[in-house]
Order: sequence, then structure tokens, then C-alpha cells
Amino acid sequence: MFNNVSAVLVCSLVLFVSTASAGQNAAVAMPDRYSAIASSKVLKDGGNAIDAAIAAQFVLAVTLPEAGNIGGGGFMTIYKDGQANFLDYREVAPQKAHRDMYLDKNGHVIPNLSLYGILSAGVPGSVDGMWKAHKKYGTKSWQALIAPAIELAEQGHIVHPKMWDNIEWRIKTFDEQGIKVNFSKHFGHAKAGELFKQPALASTLKRISKFGRDGFYKGETAKLFSQFMEENGGIINETDLANYQAVWREPIVYNWRDHTVITAPPPSSGGIAILQWLTMFDLVKGEQKLAHNSTDYVHVLSEIGKRVFADRAEYLGDPDFVNVPVEPLLNIDYLKSRAKNISFDKISATNHIKPGLKESTDTTHFSIVDQWGNAVSNTTTINYTFGSGVVIDELGFLLNDEMDDFSAKAGVANVFGAVGGKANEIQPNKRMLSSMSPTIMLDNGNVKLVTGSPGGTTIISSVYQSILNAMEFDMDVKQSVNSARFHHQLWPKDQIEHYSGIDASVLKSLHDLGYNTIQGSFGDVQLIIRSGDKYHAASEAGELNRGMSITLE
Repeated sequence: MFNNVSAVLVCSLVLFVSTASAGQNAAVAMPDRYSAIASSKVLKDGGNAIDAAIAAQFVLAVTLPEAGNIGGGGFMTIYKDGQANFLDYREVAPQKAHRDMYLDKNGHVIPNLSLYGILSAGVPGSVDGMWKAHKKYGTKSWQALIAPAIELAEQGHIVHPKMWDNIEWRIKTFDEQGIKVNFSKHFGHAKAGELFKQPALASTLKRISKFGRDGFYKGETAKLFSQFMEENGGIINETDLANYQAVWREPIVYNWRDHTVITAPPPSSGGIAILQWLTMFDLVKGEQKLAHNSTDYVHVLSEIGKRVFADRAEYLGDPDFVNVPVEPLLNIDYLKSRAKNISFDKISATNHIKPGLKESTDTTHFSIVDQWGNAVSNTTTINYTFGSGVVIDELGFLLNDEMDDFSAKAGVANVFGAVGGKANEIQPNKRMLSSMSPTIMLDNGNVKLVTGSPGGTTIISSVYQSILNAMEFDMDVKQSVNSARFHHQLWPKDQIEHYSGIDASVLKSLHDLGYNTIQGSFGDVQLIIRSGDKYHAASEAGELNRGMSITLE
């Protein structure tokens, strides 16, 4: 039952009461079979969760180019030897970026400029992130962890039908919208069920393997990167690359019910949002037991979502540039004040939901627990499907389009419908706001649950609902990832997106309340849950997903 929920910001490497004992089983939940096999092999060979995560990250840059990357960034939540940490390897705006770079002379947003093409890219962070994770926690050699990715790029991998569907869709939509990028030149020859080789990417990975961080941010790779930018009207240069630094940040550690939640701090909006959602859910329902995916359940969580996203738009941004009020946003009295006007009988007027303090689709995720009870929850992205659509020809990797995650103009929504404000405006070297929400839950100091998902702003809904599925409704790991989900985020007004599987009578009742419901699917939850003394992993099923989970004894 709801107890005295409190938010506690802690320094990196927070020591908890106890740690899991050695000799238990390990588990991985991955977005594709190649990353699952590579990461599980690292664990079998005695590597830890961070070693396995590094191997998976580089493999996904080869086999899941829609989102896996060395040209993007992400967040990694870590629980190692009873200590919590958080690695922010989010992209940053180039030095030549400025607040109004996507506006025309009349101050209007230029369509697609922040979303496609060379100007949509931020300075990539993935390689430096993995380098820093390895320097701090790695036990296997850097070269050994990158070797599987090099082999898959050089020798090729079999293209999954879903990857080819995405390639066809992307080429078609670029053509329809008149987007001039070189995507089809590099990916148009890939065919479902056939071998796809990426020699230029293999060469880039070899330099990273040989020279570490400097194999990407300096030397030949950086020179070719900068030249390509200059020749094609881009603004990222060798200085931007050399100066990039992933950052170790204080994770958010929060007491919810009888568990400890370790989750993402700003520049993620996801950690705060998840904790607001979970806490206000308990406050609103009180002693009631709401049926899973009932009208009341969907309505209450949607009402909470309005308030969560209003706060997100006003207060959240890069904490190195703006003062993000994390503790006030998670204060129990504040959340009580936000929840008190939620009614089971009617929808709040969207225009009346304002920020409460007085004064901010394609991604991929994986979850790992090793035999020592260490855990990694890692979410990585190049933003939209295949990012900017631009491949640096001689380097073989896609550039992100993360600049669209800034507020191109206050009050104007990005591609995911998220409205931003001044806190998330563009500034040089600033990190753009994100919904990525890699999360770990502890029970008496031991890992209970590791979760995360892709999906733009829907990431937050996928993560908090996977937690509620397991903790509120006692679902097993497969039920938790595959149960029908739903999402509401303030705007579009009174719109709920939902999976198939929500009962028709519930949808009718929601319509009667005034909601507009749209069936779709979003996210790709990768979940690990401890049941008894064993960890069990599951990847979300469905034709949209190609994940694979492995439990190691």
C-alpha cells in the first residue's frame, strides 16, 4: 500500500543495504538476436553486466540501424556491487548551433529542418559513453567487446524482415516528402533474409577498437566526419568531436512502496515522469484496487499524464544549462496537490492543466543482470527511424536527428507531439531533453526489476506500465511486457493511443467520457524480473519487434 513516498537525490555510487550474492543466474533482454547472443556470450565468459552492455551497444550499431548506433547517444543506469550510477552519453548541440537555427525570417519553424538532413544532427555520444563505462567498470578487453560488431559489419548479418520493412518505408517517405538524403544509397540494396555487409562501418569500428575513444573523436574518423559536414552544409567540426564528453550524473533514487527505484535524471524527462506517475497513481486510487486496463485505470493514468507532461514542457532541460527543480517536482506534498483534482467521472480541461510549480519513436533498449546481481538498463537512440537519413559515406554510420528534441520554438511540438519551452531551447554544447527512461528497481538492496523501452514520449508510459504490471498486478515477466498498453500526454487533446487488447466496452466508456482513442502500438519493452531466487527475462513480442531474451543458469 502507499506509504511515505519520498524522493532522494543521491550522489553517484550510492551504497545500499545489501548486495546480491554471487552464483545466481544471469539474464539479458535484447532488441534483436545478434545483441542477445553477443551479450550472453560475454556473461558466459565471465564478463559483468557493463561488459555485456558495451558489446550489445556496438552490435546494435550494425544490426539495428533504425536506432542502434555509434552516431547517436543514450543513457545507462547502472547498479554495480550495491552502488548506483548513471551515465549520460546524450548528444550535444554543435558549437555553431543557436536558438533560432530552424526558424525562417518571420520566426516560423521551417518544416523538417530539425528532423531530416545534415543540420538535424547533434554531436554523437555513444562511443565516448561506452569508453567511459569500460574505463570505470569493464573487466574484458575493449577489443574483445567490439569484435562481434566488427565481424557482423565485415562479414554481414541476415536482414530481418522488419528491418527491410522499415528501410522500404523510410525510402518511400523520403521520396514522398522530397527529402534529399543519401539513405537509399547505403541501405537500398539490403534485402530481407539476405546477407548485408557494411565495410565502411567495419573500418570505423576497427579504428575505435584500436584507438579507443580517439578512434572516433580524433584522427581519421574525425577528419572524415568534419570534411563530410563541411562539403554538405553541416556544422559539426573536429573541435566539436574532440570536446565531446559523456557525463557521470547522480541518478534519481526514490522510495516507492517498499522498493527503491533507480532511474534517469535530467536531461531525461523520463525518470521524473515515471516517479510522478507511480506516486500519483497510488495517491488517487487510495485503498481501491483498480482492475487492469479498466475504464477507471486508463482514465486515472491518462489524467495523471496530463499533469506530468505539463511539468515536462515547462521545467525540464539540460541541468548544465537550466535549474531543473527535481526535488520540488517529486515532493510528496506537491504531488498530492497535483493529484487532488483528478476525478474518476470526468476529464480535466486540457487548457486548464498548467505547470504546477510556482516559477521543462525510434530508440532501442536493453536490460542485463549478471551472475553477481549487477544490472544495466540502457536506452540508446538516433531519434526518429534511421535518424537524419544521412550516412557519412566513408564512415558507414547514420547521423542522429536529435536536434529535433530541442524546442525549435517554445510551444511548438516536435515529431513526437511533445511541446517544449525555454528550458529546452537550443544552445551550443547543450544536451536536448529526452524521454529515455532506463530504470532499475531494488528490493532490500537486490535487483528486483530492470526495464526500459524505445518509443519517443511513449517510452515513459511503457516503462511505468511495465512496473505496474509486475508490482500492482503480479504479472510474470512475459505478461508484463506483452500486456496491452496505452498512452496520453496532454496534447493532442484528450487522445489516448492504445494497443489492441483493450476491451471494447472500456473503449466505449472512454469515448463516453470524451476521449478520442486511436489503436496502434509503440515501444519494445525489454524486461527482467526476479521471481524467487531466479531472474527471468522477456522481450516484447509482436510483428513490430524482433527482440530476444536469454536466461543463463
